[in-house]
Amino acid sequence: MQRPMRRMSAAVSAVVTSLLLSLSLSAAPAQAATHDPIVFVHGLSSDASSWDDWIADFKADGYTSSQLYAFSYDWSKSNVTTAGQLSSYIKTVLSQTGASKVDLVVHSMGALNSRYYLKNLGGTSYVDDFVSVAGVNHGTTTASWCSWLYTSCAEMYTGSSFLTSLNSGDETPGSVSYASYWSNCDEALTPDTTAILSGATNVEVGCVSHTDMNNDYGVYQQVRGFVA
Repeated sequence: MQRPMRRMSAAVSAVVTSLLLSLSLSAAPAQAATHDPIVFVHGLSSDASSWDDWIADFKADGYTSSQLYAFSYDWSKSNVTTAGQLSSYIKTVLSQTGASKVDLVVHSMGALNSRYYLKNLGGTSYVDDFVSVAGVNHGTTTASWCSWLYTSCAEMYTGSSFLTSLNSGDETPGSVSYASYWSNCDEALTPDTTAILSGATNVEVGCVSHTDMNNDYGVYQQVRGFVA
């Protein structure tokens, strides 16, 4: 009788072990993909709607509306003023989402106020990834058409005191991951290489116009890959 009893006991033990393993696997919930909220910052003579295409693309790739925020501001004001407003906006986003950090995706002059926020307003503590798309990081002489009219534009002109201060020392401060995507035929940036940031992942995307840089799907795919 001992041998059949042993077989039965072994069989019961195997069934129990299998059942427990099954229960433990089913008890572990599938982990949904999580993303940092993204804050988009537009440039000169633009507004939040310039990000509509990319926001739609991010949604198609699994982001939700509560993870995508297009910051709007008065582009005629000093980038210093805008940086202060951006700081408040990001704190609001973090409060609403419960996230600890955001990703910053910026276009053109948006790179200047965003980088001022990072360098001078403690932004590196609240930003995980920073992406500059056709960013006027070292200025452009094409800003001469409006530098006499708008403070923001004067700050964007090559050699301005604002740019000299912004680019002094470390251009990519803190533990933030930086990337800059630039075109080799950007009509608004002279020279095109003004977009390059020392210490960042710098990517030449080919010939894409300045205004198309933040709605081009090929550029979007690279940006999405960087912030993912």
